[in-house]
Order: sequence, then C-alpha cells, then structure tokens
Amino acid sequence: MPIKRPPVAPTAEPPAEGKPKAAERIRRTARELFYREGIRAIGVEEIVTKAGVTKPSLYRSYASKDELAAEYLRDYEVGFWKVFEAGVPTHPGDARGQLLAYFEGLAHRATQVGYRGCGLTNAVVEYPGDDHPARKVAEEHKRRLRERMVELSMAMGAKEPAMLADGLLLLLEGTYASGQLFGPNGPAASLVSVANQLIDASLR
Repeated sequence: MPIKRPPVAPTAEPPAEGKPKAAERIRRTARELFYREGIRAIGVEEIVTKAGVTKPSLYRSYASKDELAAEYLRDYEVGFWKVFEAGVPTHPGDARGQLLAYFEGLAHRATQVGYRGCGLTNAVVEYPGDDHPARKVAEEHKRRLRERMVELSMAMGAKEPAMLADGLLLLLEGTYASGQLFGPNGPAASLVSVANQLIDASLR
C-alpha cells in the first residue's frame, strides 16, 4: 500500500523566482523618482509606497534619505561610465571616435521628449552647499569626468589639451541643461557638429 504523507500546509504566498528584495526595489524606485522629479521633491513616504515596502525596510538599508540619494548617484555614476566608455571597444586607439560615440548618443537622448539631463549635474544644482552626501558624490564624479576629458584631448593630439577638455565639458553640461529646455528642436541636435569643429580647431 502506498505510504500516506501528511498534507503540506499551503504558504501564504508562493516564492517568486527572481523577485527583487526590498533593498533593490527601494533603489530602483528611488532612482526612477529622483531622476524624473528631483531628489528634494520626493519624500520617503512616496518611495516606500511605490516600492511596495515599509519605512523600517528602507531605514534598515539606508540611514537616511540623504544616504539613499547618495547611493542613487553612485548607481547613476556606474551607469554613466558604462555608456561614456562604450565607444572604447568599437573605436580602439581612436580617442576622437570614442568620445563622439558618446556625443552622438547624448544628442539623441537630449532631443527626446521627457529628457531630464544628467542626474549628477541636477544634484549639484539641487544642493548648492558642499556638505550634502549627494553633492559630494556628484562633485567627485565631475572632477573625474574633467580628468577623463583631458586624457582624451591629449590622445587626440590637441595643442592645449586642458583647454579642449574644458570646451568639450562645457558642451556636455550645456547639452544636459538645454535638452531639458528645448526638446527635439533644441541646440543638442548640433552637439556632434560643434564638437567636431572645436576638436578640429584645437588640432591646427
């Protein structure tokens, strides 16, 4: 006779394969809201509600909203560098091609409806003081970006690499801002053309 086994009590909710943990849902939600609406405009209550978690869950992972904002920008920075350096393998040994690959992508993004610029730049504007954790992350990133621009300008053979780097950085930051103002028909559409002219002038 077959052995009778005791019935298994049903669980309240079957485990969901790949279901993000609370901390990951908080990070994803915060990134979406902070980028779209701004860090100051979003409160903890809205984050936990949209993430489907509780406030204690948030504070177990992050000491404060300020720390969550700083973590959002660290995540944002990782994503930024992946996109910025994506042209390296496709344009080996060609610093100009590597940089313009990023500029081309940025020109496209900055002329789309709903573009919100660079999250790191936006954070600097939101927090004019120098003691906020989010601003510190953004400031360090921008310093590194400027250094990278100098490296690329040197590799291009610019007569004055630092000056070319600053000019290109001004183009980037201007695109981040103007894309939010003008949309599809804005000056961001001219980014690649202007960058090429600036680079050409620096090589003469």
